[in-house]
Amino acid sequence: MSNYTCLLYEVRPDGVATITLNRPDVFNAFNDAQSYELQDALKQVARDAQVRAVVLTGAGRAFCSGQDLKASQQAEVTSDRAFYDSLHQRYNPIIRAMRALPKPIICRLNGVAAGAGCSLALACDAIVASSEASLIEVFINIGLVPDSGSSYFLPRVVGSLKAFELCTLGSKVPADEALRLGLVNQVVAPEQLDEAAYALASRYASAPTKAIGLIKQMLNKSGAATLDEMLDYEAYCQQIAGESADYQEGVQAFSEKRKPVFQGK
Repeated sequence: MSNYTCLLYEVRPDGVATITLNRPDVFNAFNDAQSYELQDALKQVARDAQVRAVVLTGAGRAFCSGQDLKASQQAEVTSDRAFYDSLHQRYNPIIRAMRALPKPIICRLNGVAAGAGCSLALACDAIVASSEASLIEVFINIGLVPDSGSSYFLPRVVGSLKAFELCTLGSKVPADEALRLGLVNQVVAPEQLDEAAYALASRYASAPTKAIGLIKQMLNKSGAATLDEMLDYEAYCQQIAGESADYQEGVQAFSEKRKPVFQGK
């Protein structure tokens, strides 16, 4: 257990780490401390071989309401910090770390995900949402543009026309509509959220982690690659997977007609 002031961090015996944004009084909005602590927590899960899947969630009624505007106004007054610097120092490292992490990240979407909080949810590998949750690209409502990766993730999920609509109108997307649009993987009743999120996380934690990490890299690359490039990259990644202990275990288990016991190696 780490001594964070704005996060809760724990690792379960089954290899699932939970990172909880813990500023419920402001709907888990980001101040400086929370952004830097989340960067550190992502480094922890990357280093910890015991961790094979991550659940990212928020404390209280919200997932994350984005930037804490009061905190940012105070920071601007005291340090004259530019938006450009804030994004490169605070938010962009989080999104890059999430996409580079060779382990699956499951968003337990317990409430609203707004602004940078919406970007944070979309940067996850899977989203299990409460029926009371919602996503909103709220930037336009204060005269800003989407950041923290939303302009990358959103059109790839919903298409350019719908992405433009959501970004320019600042429309709230309830959980059921998010499921229809492909923004979330699953919607469950609030009281079933833990069971659903951790069932998926546990499944990933017992899966061949190295192969999942390679699949994540492949899908990251495919958005800007040609077919020929992806064919070559698939061959490269398949060679790595084929040399893993989990591949040997999978083949042996198939031969012995039993369930494989993957170690993530």
